[in-house]
Amino acid sequence: MKYDRHLVTEPWGDYELLDSGNHEKLERFGSVVVARPETQALWEQRAPERWTHAHARFAFSGSKGDWDVRKPLPEPWTLAYNDLRLSVRLSSFKHVGVFPEQTPNWEWIAGRASTLEAPKVLNLFGYTGAATITAARAGARVTHVDASKQSLDWASANARLSGLSEDVRWIADDASSFAKREMRRGVCYDGIILDPPAFGRGAKGEVWKIEEDLAPLLRTLREMLNPTPGSFFLLNGYAAGYASRSFAQAVEDVFGPVEGESGELHLKESGSNRVVPSGIYVRFVR
Repeated sequence: MKYDRHLVTEPWGDYELLDSGNHEKLERFGSVVVARPETQALWEQRAPERWTHAHARFAFSGSKGDWDVRKPLPEPWTLAYNDLRLSVRLSSFKHVGVFPEQTPNWEWIAGRASTLEAPKVLNLFGYTGAATITAARAGARVTHVDASKQSLDWASANARLSGLSEDVRWIADDASSFAKREMRRGVCYDGIILDPPAFGRGAKGEVWKIEEDLAPLLRTLREMLNPTPGSFFLLNGYAAGYASRSFAQAVEDVFGPVEGESGELHLKESGSNRVVPSGIYVRFVR
């Protein structure tokens, strides 16, 4: 495993990190500009005047937060990334349904899936489905699992936008419970992707705590990842507060020595050398 291999997302046509600082980030999704909290942005804003053009700003008041919509905007609107079409809208807890820091991983997934013959890919905690659509576009048969019906509806809408709705099996279930059943059935996958939250609840109220449940889930997934050369595995992390090295060592503890890499996911600020650390990842190929 190669540690501290940071992946940087550069601006592209429909996405740009315009500025950051004072615990916020200013982003453009298509033609819509939004300001959102960002705990990593400990520095000063570089272009304060640009923030006045935001269509909406998310702010916390105590433990609760909400969007302050300052200019008319379409909801939802569509974001394009290569052949992907993703539906974007203002949702609870500052999210808009697209995580642009994942673009290096989308490219990696597409590259890995395209080297295999009709690979079976499992996406756990699949949320709005960009990774699912990426894998399906590369020829994979994807099983997308999320406990939230709202997230599944959003992901399937994204698949329809990209013309891939028939290429995905959509499962509303607790990720750990589904994985255990698949393991007992002897089902294996050529690619496994997971993006677990720090805390969550399954479709039947099952409680997920990453500090307790990640290691058992990894052990289950070890039995489900095909041993054939070219099979791939990707683990992402956001809000859990762990270092990438911690995630990497957890993976190595279960899977053994692997040919892979781990590090941080960075968003590069437009016209600047600054980056906003936006998550961690671990990935490897058999």
